[in-house]
Amino acid sequence: MVSDLLDALSALEKDKGVSKDVIVDALVAALISAYKRNYNQAQNVRVDINDQSGTIQVFAQKDIVEEVEDERLQMSLEEAHNISPQYDVGDVIEIEVTPRDFGRIAAQTAKQVVTQRVREAERGVIYSEYIDREDDIMTGIVQRQDHRYIYVDLGRLEALLPASEQMPIETYRPHDRIKVYITKVENTTKGPSVLVSRTHPGLLKRLFELEVPEIHDGTVEVKSIVREAGDRSKIAVYAEDPEVDPVGSCVGQRGARVQAIVDELKGEKIDIVRWSKNPTEYVANALSPSKVVDVIVDEEEKATTVIVPDYQLSLAIGKRGQNARLAAKLTGWKIDIKSESDAEELGLLTLNQSTVVNDSEDQL
Repeated sequence: MVSDLLDALSALEKDKGVSKDVIVDALVAALISAYKRNYNQAQNVRVDINDQSGTIQVFAQKDIVEEVEDERLQMSLEEAHNISPQYDVGDVIEIEVTPRDFGRIAAQTAKQVVTQRVREAERGVIYSEYIDREDDIMTGIVQRQDHRYIYVDLGRLEALLPASEQMPIETYRPHDRIKVYITKVENTTKGPSVLVSRTHPGLLKRLFELEVPEIHDGTVEVKSIVREAGDRSKIAVYAEDPEVDPVGSCVGQRGARVQAIVDELKGEKIDIVRWSKNPTEYVANALSPSKVVDVIVDEEEKATTVIVPDYQLSLAIGKRGQNARLAAKLTGWKIDIKSESDAEELGLLTLNQSTVVNDSEDQL
């Protein structure tokens, strides 16, 4: 090892953030192993690296004994006294055993250790960068795909988009730019692994944060989101300030804000509804775009019976029950929908019943 290597280690410490001391410690351990392997030695050895000159010395460590049983590990007291009369039985003596051609082995070993440590350090830096982005949104470029994943370039690494997290209505081609939601970051033996999603409700939340300043700054709060990715989503929003319209803020002027999100999600319909701590209002809003006549609440069962106009029954239930299903998931309440005619027959509706107005908007 020469001083040039020490200079290189100092440069690595500055450029890659790899501690010089860490590399030197790893190099010492590797050189001990290389010495024993290349010179068929079994004794305990110590490697000393002079951080000023860059020279390397190998010292064999032997126990001083009265009677030698293994010359590789032991030295007689008489022989030790030839070196220094101060030695006694039980002491450990070090003798330099640096081979003449050890510099060549040291250089090869140093290269391997430095390469490994730099790789580990870079992996650590990348992992630290992406673990902080977990549950966040990033823009990536589609690279390639196989039967399990689509590989998305996020800049420092390729993220994995599993088939189960891909939008059923989307086709992904190389070089496509897509926004993805980071669901999991792991530090594996092969380096950092990042899993991303296009179907996670968190993606919709982050998109609204990007498009709606009022959500980003906390003026409008997202209370709940449910998705059937690629088809329909519902998002419940709330503003503590009565002067702020949370639904209007999310829709934007002429629907510009929500339309940008719909475009990103390739036409997925998005219902934006006003959250309320009153379950009657909240459930009625959640069934948007259907109008609601009445909501009968069973607090004990956390269930509701919702009465809608006869002509709105199919709209309230939705295609394959989707609207009612999403509303139930959004609110956390069971929802049983009945038409006005059925409600009158069951005695659930009085003639003076007033209509509950949905404070919500059905988007594209």
